[in-house]
Amino acid sequence: MTLLTALGLRRKNDWEPLTLIDAILLSPLNLLVTIIYSIILFLRGRPFTPPRDKPAIRVVCLSDTHDRTDVDIPPGDLLIHAGDLTNAGTVADIQAQLDWLAAQPHQHKILVCGNHDSFFDPSARLPEDRGKSLDFKGIRYLIRDAVTLEFKGGRHLKIYGAPDIPTCGGSEMAFQYDRSSPPWTNTVPIDTDVLITHTPPKTHLDLNLGCPALLQEVWRVRPKLHVFGHVHWGHGRQTVHFDDCQRAYEALMSRPPRGLFRDLFPHAGWRDALAVLGYGIHGVVWKWLMVGPGGNTSSLMVNAAQMYGNTGRLGNPVEVVDL
Repeated sequence: MTLLTALGLRRKNDWEPLTLIDAILLSPLNLLVTIIYSIILFLRGRPFTPPRDKPAIRVVCLSDTHDRTDVDIPPGDLLIHAGDLTNAGTVADIQAQLDWLAAQPHQHKILVCGNHDSFFDPSARLPEDRGKSLDFKGIRYLIRDAVTLEFKGGRHLKIYGAPDIPTCGGSEMAFQYDRSSPPWTNTVPIDTDVLITHTPPKTHLDLNLGCPALLQEVWRVRPKLHVFGHVHWGHGRQTVHFDDCQRAYEALMSRPPRGLFRDLFPHAGWRDALAVLGYGIHGVVWKWLMVGPGGNTSSLMVNAAQMYGNTGRLGNPVEVVDL
């Protein structure tokens, strides 16, 4: 460990957020564009507003509770858990989490498992848990399938969930795949309203650890809401407009960092940065001159991880979305 790391001025590993020094040393261009992109998203406003003539559907999003239940869960119509219910993935630990979720008052509850929830994947299941079963108590468990739910006012949501995640651990981790052969292409129904995965898509609330193939699938389907977790420090929400500004931002953030000094010389990333700025300004002007407040028809990504980094305690706020 270097002195700067010991002092908290550099991050210890890729699963921690970049410090200011990290960001400058890796790519000052990426740091600048990240700030600009955040401002652009703020100026473009909320991604969508619920319909005025029907009741809103309140979606409460959880992920990465890791055996803990000390969460103040807000009321709502749909409760989503995007995986990593537990640490060890045993039947007993998972059942305790299911009992806790089932006791919540939400009309519908949806679950997608995470890599730590070993029991759900027969190839990762612990020997002592073989032959055992779980009582889901009305919770809908999605594993590469979809369900359409009805809500008040005759509204419906089609929800697709899948647990698959790029390899990140040993054989005890569930539903892992090699990054060279991702399973996402043309798997999500095109009419999906809410997508639930455990892994994030690349470049969005993921510390750059997400899956590029999942990002491409999200571009194809463009669900109104995408809920995920896995990367604890990526917690939060981000609007996605699926436009040229976003595409340029993703292209820049996907490039290998060139470092402090090499970033100062012209390279392909400069073109991406200028595209983010140009398309972003166009998007803001179009929004406020032509569309007006509240007129967006975009989407929202939510990293719902409850675990506060790698502290072992829950501390992130619960994300609530009105659809």
